[in-house]
Amino acid sequence: QVQLVESGGGLVQAGDSLTLSCVASLHTFTTSGIGWFRQAPGKEREFVAAISWSAGNTYFADSAKGRFKIWRDNAKKTVYLQMDSLKPEDTAVYYCAVRENYSGSVYFNWESYNYWGRGTQVTVSS
Repeated sequence: QVQLVESGGGLVQAGDSLTLSCVASLHTFTTSGIGWFRQAPGKEREFVAAISWSAGNTYFADSAKGRFKIWRDNAKKTVYLQMDSLKPEDTAVYYCAVRENYSGSVYFNWESYNYWGRGTQVTVSS
């Protein structure tokens, strides 16, 4: 059974940083792309960032560019999302997702992902 477990969320103040982790129990982890999405109350799920299976390519939403970093440790089957200069509008539940056995470059569409975690809450106060 595939499991994705996110952690690292919390309540922070504007300008602070958080690093989220996503641990995957997936034997195809090293050949899968990983994405981070978020969903705020009353809003649709939106793409935040993604990393290719080889970690050679990373992708960011415009809202995350210059503030967020994504990297992966395939030996630990873990993907990290470092979020700096957090803003109140970053408040959301953050989900990681796996695009299994994928070597392409399209990551923004959540419908294409195979597995999802349960999410971790990030709250940024002003």
